[in-house]
Amino acid sequence: MTLHIPFDNTYAALPPVFYTKQAPVPVKAPELIAYNAALGERLGITAGETAEMAGVFAGNRVPDGADPLAQLYAGHQFGNYNPQLGDGRAILLGEAVGVDGERRDIQLKGSGRTPYSRGGDGRAWLGPVLREYVMSEAMHALGIPTTRALAAVTTGETVWREEGGLPGAVLTRVASSHLRVGTFQIFAARGEQAALRQLTGYAIQRHYPEADGPMGLLRAVRDRQAELIAAWMSVGFIHGVMNTDNSSISGETIDYGPCAFMDVYHPSTVFSSIDRMGRYAYSNQPDIAVWNLAQLATALIQQAEDPQAMVEEATEIVHGMPALTEAAWLRRFGAKIGIADATPDDMALITDLLTRMAEGQADFTNTFRALLEGVDQGAGKVRDEFLAPESFDSWATGWRARLAQEADPVAVMAAANPVYIPRNHRIEAMIASAVAGDFTPFERLNTVLSDPYSVQAGAEDLRRPPAASEVVKATFCGT
Repeated sequence: MTLHIPFDNTYAALPPVFYTKQAPVPVKAPELIAYNAALGERLGITAGETAEMAGVFAGNRVPDGADPLAQLYAGHQFGNYNPQLGDGRAILLGEAVGVDGERRDIQLKGSGRTPYSRGGDGRAWLGPVLREYVMSEAMHALGIPTTRALAAVTTGETVWREEGGLPGAVLTRVASSHLRVGTFQIFAARGEQAALRQLTGYAIQRHYPEADGPMGLLRAVRDRQAELIAAWMSVGFIHGVMNTDNSSISGETIDYGPCAFMDVYHPSTVFSSIDRMGRYAYSNQPDIAVWNLAQLATALIQQAEDPQAMVEEATEIVHGMPALTEAAWLRRFGAKIGIADATPDDMALITDLLTRMAEGQADFTNTFRALLEGVDQGAGKVRDEFLAPESFDSWATGWRARLAQEADPVAVMAAANPVYIPRNHRIEAMIASAVAGDFTPFERLNTVLSDPYSVQAGAEDLRRPPAASEVVKATFCGT
């Protein structure tokens, strides 16, 4: 059977100002590590022989119907504007129209140099490829909008980084699109209004056909991003590098570089090794999302004949984002403690628990999951998550009184609190095993994390927080 992908490429039909057409750079000896068969079926892909699939997903053969290109964009990186970025190590093969009629990008990440590589080698090593595969698929299983992982291959080549020679790999990433805030910024900054208008129309048609013009697009992106940030916060996820080139117009989580899930809860937690000032700390993510939206607004209004006339509407839209994010946050965190329809009156109860968790060095995921036992069976394990268990006891009195008003708090909590997350020490151990040639931990993580809300036999170790010697304090940009 021959691999077939149902391509129908609209982005490649746009003018060349938006991209550079280029095939991926072939590799020495591709081998297939993983293929996401369920996702492939959803995309309408007919799988082929293993060797053929390895070749296609490594970039050695361009599949029929593909129109490969590297996308152009700019972006604010840690608050500083970089006037030209782009796909420096990724090639968009094209767009697949799935069995549900939805259009999705298929991109190879780690596929060689492009005109936007800025001196880089355009390659990826095995660790970041496996990290993104596991993290993105875990996020999908958690119900959080995200790019997906279709395949991963090793290349048979060595990638050189500061730590030395590392095994090369390529990830095949699937996204609703790879349009970013930075895609709009570059044309606005250059004063290329025709391109900006065309890009705006394309984004509306592809993602938000109900949106009315640039401000309609801005409003739609705002609404999606507000929900996304609240979803991240509810599972203790920290993106790590919320630059505008990593902010998706579709409202999906994109670019899993120095990302991580918190173990011990603290709002100022940072994982990115390059985020020395804490710009992208856990608690800062809602504010950064507003900042990024403001950059999109600034870009979009440049296409107006009278940009100043749009400023007032754009300002209203951007200023409305914190309230939307807070409402989504309240809904999600209310559910985490068993309240189906939390109101502002419940905010103090939720924030009081989080304060006690931070002070008591409680594990974020395990504490909320253990609350399930506390509904009908007393305090159970949840008290053990706190350095001073009495801190939980004094909070729990008010919590139980509030739950008496709820019809089925256990069901609400079970749907809001995962048993398993991709814990950082498990990710690092998985990468180390894979580098040594053992992909069993990678496969096991994917299996367990595909059903994160159910207790699974034999997976108790994946719930365990890291021992002191296993704590991962920083993760690195995935290059």
